[in-house]
Amino acid sequence: MNRILIIIPAFNEEGNIARTVLEVFKIKNEISNTRIDVLVINDASRDNTYMEAKSTGAMVIDLPFNLGIGGAVQTGFKFALDKNYNIAVQVDGDGQHDPNFVPELIKPIIEGNCDMSIGSRFLVADKVGFQSTFMRRLGIRIFQQVNSWIIGQRITDNTSGFRAYSQKVISHCALDYPSDYPEPETVIELGLRGYHIVEIPVVMRQRLAGKSSISSMASLYYMVKVLLAIFINLFKKR
Repeated sequence: MNRILIIIPAFNEEGNIARTVLEVFKIKNEISNTRIDVLVINDASRDNTYMEAKSTGAMVIDLPFNLGIGGAVQTGFKFALDKNYNIAVQVDGDGQHDPNFVPELIKPIIEGNCDMSIGSRFLVADKVGFQSTFMRRLGIRIFQQVNSWIIGQRITDNTSGFRAYSQKVISHCALDYPSDYPEPETVIELGLRGYHIVEIPVVMRQRLAGKSSISSMASLYYMVKVLLAIFINLFKKR
C-alpha cells in the first residue's frame, strides 16, 4: 500500500486552511491501495490558522518561528522521511490548488515514470482558471526559459507549489531544500542531479480568502533574487 503525505504549508490562512484540508479529505477514498494523511505546517501564523487546522482533525505542526515557505515545506519532508511515507504531495493552504488533481499528480510516481510531478496551469487552454498578475506571469515566463535551458527539459510552471514527490526526492529535500522561494530552485537542483520531472495539467483557482503576500514589487524582487540564486548555485556545481 502506498503511504501518501499531503503537506500543506500555511501562514496567516485563516478562512482558507480548514476548507482546503476538508477538500483534501474528500479525495482520500478515491485512490485505491493508498493511505493518505494530511499534515499542516503552521508557519508561526499571527491569526487563527492553527486552531482552524486543528479543528479539521488533520495533523498540525505549529512552528515557533516563521521559517518561510521553504522551511515550512522542508519540515513536511522531514516528517515524511521520519514516518517512512513513499509519496509526498505539496498543496498550498490558500485554496488555489484543487485537490481533485492529486490522483493525476501521484499517478506517474506510483507507476515509476518520474521522481517529481508538477501541476502546471499552462498545459491547459489559455485563460482557464485563475490568472496571476502581469509581473508574476513575466517572472514565470523567465523561469520557464532559464530553467528549461539549464536542465535541458521544458518546464512550463516552475513556480507552481502543487507538486508530488517520490521517496527518493523526499529523502533529498529533507536534507537539502532552498529556503526563501524554493520552487524554481528545486527544479534546477533535481534536474541537474538526474531526477526525472514531469508536468500534469491542472486548473488554478482564486484564493478562497485574504490576499497574497507577494505584491507586484515583491514579485520583481523575488524574480531577481531567485535568478541570482539559480546562477550562483549553477556555478558552484560546475
